Amino acid sequence: MVLSTANLTVDMDIDTKQQFINDVIAECKSVLDENPANRCAKYCLEYLNSEEGKNLKSKDVMTFYKCIKTGLENPDSSLGCYAMTPLDYSKFGGFFDKVIRDYHGDESGDKKHITDWNVDDAEDYDVKKLGQDELSMRVRVGRNLIGFNLPGEMDKDERIKFEQKMLPAFDQLMEKYGGKVHSLTPDFGDIGANPNLISKEEYQKLVDAHVMFKDMDADPYLKSAGISSDWPYGRGCWQSQDKMRIIWFGEEDQLRIMC
Repeated sequence: MVLSTANLTVDMDIDTKQQFINDVIAECKSVLDENPANRCAKYCLEYLNSEEGKNLKSKDVMTFYKCIKTGLENPDSSLGCYAMTPLDYSKFGGFFDKVIRDYHGDESGDKKHITDWNVDDAEDYDVKKLGQDELSMRVRVGRNLIGFNLPGEMDKDERIKFEQKMLPAFDQLMEKYGGKVHSLTPDFGDIGANPNLISKEEYQKLVDAHVMFKDMDADPYLKSAGISSDWPYGRGCWQSQDKMRIIWFGEEDQLRIMC
């Protein structure tokens, strides 16, 4: 079900806001009947009945709905939510904290992530000793830049601005590792043509080679979340000359860094 947001404004009256919240609660219950494993619906239901949820301002209700929209429109989701800005993780902390802890299996509710790159005491990862052949492995991290909305909240202009922000960094990488930028952005608007634009045929070859991500606009989960909006503006990748390093831009995270 797609809930109507036609009457929602930042200055909507209390009755309108409450009716919409009631509609969201009803939809959460309906989704959970279909898929009890939908974390978005489960914790949204708890959140909107909590003190924090009940005291959301009208503007925050609208933002929160954007965060949970994909989980409600796609009941088979197991996670089903995306922050629209970095501040959402704290503004709607009572919701996101529970979703994240559930996803990572933290039943205690008080675990904290500790980054530790020390491998001195690590196990022996030589797969040959396990009787297996050598494996191909890709290491990937997601990163987002300060000063930009997260992908679900970005509009076309901001997506183009982000791509242009990254170009000097890609230039530095190309000085050291070579390669090129493969961009899907048709044009840079008032700024002019995109010198890194590739053809549809080139794009498909990169997809087939697992270098570039697939058409995001064909993904109903990303579409509901607003992440695939304005496709293909602001989307593309840089790949090094030896093809061992890849950076996606404009996917679920602003950057996916792989090697």
